[in-house]
Amino acid sequence: MSGLDYFVLVGTLLGIALYGIWRTREGGGLRGYLKGDDSIRWGTIGLSVMATQASAITFLSTPGVAYDNGMGFVQNYFGMPFAIIIICAFFIPIYRKLNVYTSYEYLGQRFDSKTRILGAFLFLVQRGLAAGITIYAPAIVVSTLLDWNLDLTIVMVGALVVVYTVSGGTKAVSITQRYQMAVIMVGMFIAFGMIIAGLPDDVSFASALSVAGVMDKLEVVSFSTDVKEDYTVWTGLLGGTFLMLSYFGTDQSQVQRYLAGTSTSASRFGLLLNAVVKIPMQFFILFVGVMVFVFYLFEKPPVFFNQASLDAVHQSEYSDELQSLEKEYAEAVSQRAEAVRDLAKSLDNGTSEEVDLAKEHALESEGRALGIREEVKTLIGKAGEDLEAKDSDYVFITFILNYLPAGLVGLLVAVIFAAAMSSTASELNALGSTTMVDFYRKFAKPDRDEAHFVFVSKALTAAWGCLAIVFALYANLVENLIEAVNRLGSVFYGGILGIFLVAFFIKLVKGSAVFYAAIVSQIVVVVMYQSLEIGYLWYNLIGCGMVMGLSVLFQLVIGNGKMEARSR
Repeated sequence: MSGLDYFVLVGTLLGIALYGIWRTREGGGLRGYLKGDDSIRWGTIGLSVMATQASAITFLSTPGVAYDNGMGFVQNYFGMPFAIIIICAFFIPIYRKLNVYTSYEYLGQRFDSKTRILGAFLFLVQRGLAAGITIYAPAIVVSTLLDWNLDLTIVMVGALVVVYTVSGGTKAVSITQRYQMAVIMVGMFIAFGMIIAGLPDDVSFASALSVAGVMDKLEVVSFSTDVKEDYTVWTGLLGGTFLMLSYFGTDQSQVQRYLAGTSTSASRFGLLLNAVVKIPMQFFILFVGVMVFVFYLFEKPPVFFNQASLDAVHQSEYSDELQSLEKEYAEAVSQRAEAVRDLAKSLDNGTSEEVDLAKEHALESEGRALGIREEVKTLIGKAGEDLEAKDSDYVFITFILNYLPAGLVGLLVAVIFAAAMSSTASELNALGSTTMVDFYRKFAKPDRDEAHFVFVSKALTAAWGCLAIVFALYANLVENLIEAVNRLGSVFYGGILGIFLVAFFIKLVKGSAVFYAAIVSQIVVVVMYQSLEIGYLWYNLIGCGMVMGLSVLFQLVIGNGKMEARSR
């Protein structure tokens, strides 16, 4: 990167963080630290909720998913509007009425202390691991491509987030996320514009779309009933709804965002903004990835997007074999570019016979290029077990670094770090507040004053930040980051959601029944995840259904009571 890029990168990140600290310098006691004095307006809530979910993983990994597999990943979010409507109708009024700091306080009031602690514990485990991933993910990708020291990059990002999150609490997180989200979206639109501008002069945007369709990158909806497939209409509408219900309705990193609203209406409107905007936003990010794929049909892409892995193979005994494959790949992509140009011309002006012939040639050339890429991935796997054999997380940032002008590169790298900071800040804020409210304050001496609890909240937030940094320093990069986070959530979220749905809707189930049902269900889900090959979104539905069913069964055995459904 140029000096201008570094200036833009550092200026953007420091400016947002310092602004958040300055805006929240007056404090406001425990309520102000944990809930922002209930002063956050609905627009800021909406952007904060969106920024919490849209981590750096979203902007690094999602375009790579589309580059490899097309637009089908967007089905993951099909259940989101339904989940948010349910949360606005049932969850938010109860949380606001009871005036809780965390969603798990409600479990203590509805059931008992052990159920509250179980719900909070499951959240801390799942979100604590996720916090490390959200720091590690952008750091390892950016450090690899910019040749920065990985550990220093992780510590730099983590420390900056910890400072402003500890300093200003919930309000600082929400205020900074508003501007981080603005930087993110501006950067993505600029990147999209540069991709379109980089297409050959004789290839129109319409032709590019047609080519993407021929290459099977624009299929958004799949009605397959194969339970092994991760993304179909059914996994999105069923498993996705339960995933989003749990994430937005019970995960403290999200609940804390809208509990800070000025009113129930503000909380609802902020959350509903996500129901309207999130799917189009994810569609756009995936579409950016598809257009990067089309761009690289005409420009020579790397045979493997993680250059560090290629360099390692070049220094191994497989160097000659890799050089041979690279030459083959260069010839294959050159032939592919010619075939795709012919296809674009045929789609614009050719007869149906010419289009069919051009399609055949383009798909054949794409198949040859993909085959060589797979051989390279196999070679990387042979060269070293610690080398990554999957490169989808590197696709988008490689395009940024190679094809954007000075200044814009710094802005797009800032987008990645801003997304990492916004998501991590929400996670640390929620981890600290949950640990303080649901564990420390519950067992602390009753004569402790509010200043003590504010200090403890800050100390616990900082401690979780340090743990997340340590976890990131010792983590191993998974195959695809966006899928890894969703898989991790799906293992835990179903059980947590089941506890809350029993609390809301099944009146006579008591604490012991739901407590043991949740433990049994969580164990079963973990075993199923390790042993079965089904789409991971289904575990949200399975875990939730098991908790609800077993709760009823255990209560009948324990209490011999009649079950009554209720809604609040």
